[in-house]
Amino acid sequence: MQITLATPDDIETLLDIRTGVAQNHQSREELSHLGVTPDRLAEMLRTRSRAWLCHAEDSAAGFAMADAARATVFALFVRPEFEGRGVGRRLMAEAEAWLFAQGWDQIWLATGSDESLRAWGFYLHLGWVPAGVLDDGQVRFVKRRADLMPG
Repeated sequence: MQITLATPDDIETLLDIRTGVAQNHQSREELSHLGVTPDRLAEMLRTRSRAWLCHAEDSAAGFAMADAARATVFALFVRPEFEGRGVGRRLMAEAEAWLFAQGWDQIWLATGSDESLRAWGFYLHLGWVPAGVLDDGQVRFVKRRADLMPG
């Protein structure tokens, strides 16, 4: 497994992974309605955001994207055939480390409100804490830099 920093040249791969997931699936059209377009992603990567690709078995297995201006993990998606193999955990570690290195003491992410979603257990397992419901109904999870310190 190898993690690389994504560039605007990787946007088609990011979108292919994003639209290929089983849970929380969204089409390119749905993403576009939410403002998630190739041009917007390229702008984010050139300015305040970073994305990481995980490569496994000669394939792009998943990606994570974080926005330093908002202290948020913007996206984390793994192709179904690579689930349960540590891809998400490795990508999340990259995103968290980068956001904390940007000077944030607390970072956040949003996910669906259905606690049966695999994402809920995954985030809880990694030390994220539910911290309220956003206007759009998603649940906000937070992680503090202090949570990473022993004792």
